[in-house]
Amino acid sequence: MRTYKLLIAYDGTLYSGWQVQPNGTSIQELIEKALSTALRSPTSIQGSGRTDAGVHAYGQTAHFTHEHPLDLYKLQGSLNGLLPHDIRICSIEEAPVDFHARYSATGKIYHYYLHLDPILDPFFKQYRYHVPHRVDLSLLEKAAAQCVGTHDFTSFSHEAHSGSAAKNPVRTIHRISVVPIPKGIRLEFEGDGFLYKMVRNLVGTLLDISYGKIPLESLPEIFAAKDRRKAGRTAPPHGLFLIEVKYQNSTFESDSKCTALSLAHSET
Repeated sequence: MRTYKLLIAYDGTLYSGWQVQPNGTSIQELIEKALSTALRSPTSIQGSGRTDAGVHAYGQTAHFTHEHPLDLYKLQGSLNGLLPHDIRICSIEEAPVDFHARYSATGKIYHYYLHLDPILDPFFKQYRYHVPHRVDLSLLEKAAAQCVGTHDFTSFSHEAHSGSAAKNPVRTIHRISVVPIPKGIRLEFEGDGFLYKMVRNLVGTLLDISYGKIPLESLPEIFAAKDRRKAGRTAPPHGLFLIEVKYQNSTFESDSKCTALSLAHSET
């Protein structure tokens, strides 16, 4: 049995999220259907993690197994021919037999796009959150700095008492960068892992601090409370992008192919 790694980019606007669900069309469902058609046998995939309805990705990863060697160039072309245009397979590569898209991951990078211009640019409406209030960037940066490091992020997680959050809500954020872009900013989150809706809840809390709804000094209390109700709002999904999934000693030459697209997006 051989293991193959997929690198995937998608616009999540029209989908119910990554994970297969009974009441909506998911990205995983469509890729599995395309794979099964191309390989002429039922084929399931395992993603690095779920993204919610409306969340986008430049660098989602997944893997599948197949008993025979595959013509990967031909398979990639077939999949992109079968999939909707807002889902692209950026690369397919054979991986070590023990590779697992989720459990082999050592970290992730997310970007969240904020539109700060008073007038919403219609070409950004599906990819940036148009913030409806003033944003004190100095306050936002100070709050972001306090979130970097190893913390119990229960207060910033939905479903804190189930799944991975219930097992271990401690995560390490290596950096939160505030990057100026035309008409707004991009928040870059890099960490060893993220709880369910953690990035969106952090963004919402940073925004609430940025205009005085939540005092900056209360952040340590919010962490200590381990209570989602103590933190700020949940930022909407359409500003969030999964940029990259990191793996230890990765030898995949195409790891940056989808991620490079983010540079073009951030400059527009």
